[in-house]
Amino acid sequence: MKNKILRRIRAEELLKPGDVVYCALSGGTDSVAMTRLFAELADALRITVRVCHFNHRLRGADSDADEAFCRDFAARLGLSITVGGADVAAWAKEHGQSIEEAARICRYAFFETLDGLVATAHTADDQMETILINLLRGTGLKGLGGIPPRREKYLRPLLDVTRAETEAYLNEQKLPHREDATNADDDCLRNRLRHHVTPLLRQENPNWQESLSRMTALLREDEALLQTLSDALLVPTSDGGWETKPLRDAEKPLRERALRTLLRRCRFPKLTAAHIRAAEDLLSDTEGTAEVRLPDGWTAKRRYETLYFVRETPASFAPTTLCVPGETKLPELCLTVSVGEETGGIPIGASQLTGEVCIRPPKAGDRLRLPGGTKLLRRILIDRKIPADLRKRVAVAACGDTVLAVQGIGGNRDCLPKDGEKTYYISFREI
Repeated sequence: MKNKILRRIRAEELLKPGDVVYCALSGGTDSVAMTRLFAELADALRITVRVCHFNHRLRGADSDADEAFCRDFAARLGLSITVGGADVAAWAKEHGQSIEEAARICRYAFFETLDGLVATAHTADDQMETILINLLRGTGLKGLGGIPPRREKYLRPLLDVTRAETEAYLNEQKLPHREDATNADDDCLRNRLRHHVTPLLRQENPNWQESLSRMTALLREDEALLQTLSDALLVPTSDGGWETKPLRDAEKPLRERALRTLLRRCRFPKLTAAHIRAAEDLLSDTEGTAEVRLPDGWTAKRRYETLYFVRETPASFAPTTLCVPGETKLPELCLTVSVGEETGGIPIGASQLTGEVCIRPPKAGDRLRLPGGTKLLRRILIDRKIPADLRKRVAVAACGDTVLAVQGIGGNRDCLPKDGEKTYYISFREI
């Protein structure tokens, strides 16, 4: 099993010497095995290994017992642990999400606050279940490619390992783990597939994990090539638009991918095939002007042979003083900002909150230090490909001239709590 993980790390170049990696530890079989193996591999890979745990507070005392187990397990391995948490059930109800989706959103919001890479314990079994879910919902190459070995700061080093192998490893090493009773329920689609469908597939092909790994690798290569070709169709104009001729002359699969890329930059929720078709219809003519309404105040417009995506929103917003501690609603930004001692947000040292703390738009000269170093906020927003008209709508939490945290970007590492200092947490939540 250790050799499989090493091969995956080296083949995909998931890590390099000097990296800081947080093992996402739930207490379950897969994450316990991954955390123990990473602790053993730290010296060989020349990396720093830490642990993180997120308490979803969905199972009362059992959730707290999971947290206690993870704290103890990390201590036994001599690893530091960072713990976050949220009332996922309340969040799901407030935002109209399923419990499973709400848990994922809250968990990854916590991961974003960590100052390093995050390794999650997705196995070959999780890969199969994900592909089947995508297939049932209707998907293209990207969905059939499944969970990638790495996406941005997230690593999946166990994709070649089965759940049975992690269970055998724990038995061999006599390692404890926690059982989540909800995994036995058939309430969610993933569990139903796990209990009733995937066992049949394994019977048909005992070497299913090798076949699955080979298929996903091939499909991801195809998708990457098509995406590169479609990106070449995006020719910007001097006034912030895009030339329509390269898009109109392209084959449909490439044109649709290019339009999907542009629409994703708008960052409106629930991008659908209907939105892509609506934008594509604008390309059928070269004379005059035409436009189509999109969600969240966006409009796609064609002026002769130039395509534009514009948003009808105020250019900026007025600064608002935050309640510290407390929760502040900003209706004009569809945002709630919380500052308090409850973990789960961006950690800030109490000494950074001695003056008035406010939410304001970015301004010239704003800087913050991220894991990669200190940069101008303007440059960070450009590098993240935030459209120009949206940059003025990004929420900046600041105390005086000091940037504490930025919505969608993260916290200023210069404002992290010092040893022994009281810690507050800032969180941004869309409403």
